[in-house]
Amino acid sequence: MRTAKIAAVVLCAALLAGYGLLRLSKARTFQLFGDIVARVGTEQKVVALTFDDAPMAADTAVLRLLASEGVRATFYCIGANIEKDPAAAAAIAAAGHELGNHSYSHKRMVFKTPGFVAREIERTDALIRASGYKGAITFRPPYCKKLLALPWYLSRRGVTTVTCDLEPDTCFPGDAARMEEYVLAGAAPGSIILLHPLCGEACAAARAALPGIIKGLKARGYSFVTVSRLLELRGGAAAL
Repeated sequence: MRTAKIAAVVLCAALLAGYGLLRLSKARTFQLFGDIVARVGTEQKVVALTFDDAPMAADTAVLRLLASEGVRATFYCIGANIEKDPAAAAAIAAAGHELGNHSYSHKRMVFKTPGFVAREIERTDALIRASGYKGAITFRPPYCKKLLALPWYLSRRGVTTVTCDLEPDTCFPGDAARMEEYVLAGAAPGSIILLHPLCGEACAAARAALPGIIKGLKARGYSFVTVSRLLELRGGAAAL
C-alpha cells in the first residue's frame, strides 16, 4: 500500500512538472532568461506587422501591398527557405523591410541541445546578412515555443525573443473577416501582430485580411513600424 502511495505521489509530481514545463514553453510574455516581448509599452499609436516563415511563394503579392500602403513590416525568415530562394530574401531587404530570425529548420526549439540552438540561429543569421539586410536581427521561436537552451543562448548574445499579442490566423484559420475584426478590436499601442500570409493557397485568408487590417488600423490613427523600431519605443513616448 505504501509503495503504491509513493508511486502515485511521484506520478502526480511528474505530471505537474510536465504541465508546468508545457505552460512555460508556450508563455508569450515570460522566459527563464533574457528579453522577451509580446507587446511594447508605449504611448505612441504604433503597431508592428510581422510575417512568419519568409521567404515563401506569396512574398511578391505581400510586398506589393505593403509598398502601395507605405507600410514597413518585419519578416521572420526560415534559413532553409532563404537558401532555396535567396533572391526573395534580398527583395524583402531591398524594399526596406526588417528581417528576423525564425530558425533554420523551423523545428520546435524545446528539449534541444545548446549546439543545435546555436547552429539553427547562426546559420540563419548568416543567410539573412547575405541577403543584404544590415539592421538588428531579433528572434521568433518556431511555434513561439522555448524552454531552456534557446532563451539562454539568446540572453548571452543580447538577442530579444519576439512573440506577439495578436495572432489572427491562428485564432480564426480560413476566415479573413474574423481575422480583420479580431485585430481591429484588439490592437493597442505597441501591439505585435503575427500573420502567416506567405505560404500560397493555404494562407489565402490571411492575405485577404491584410488590406483591411492595414486600412482599418490607419483609420484608427495607427502607424506601422518594424519590430526593432517598436523596441526602441519601450516605456517612452519618443517621436517617430
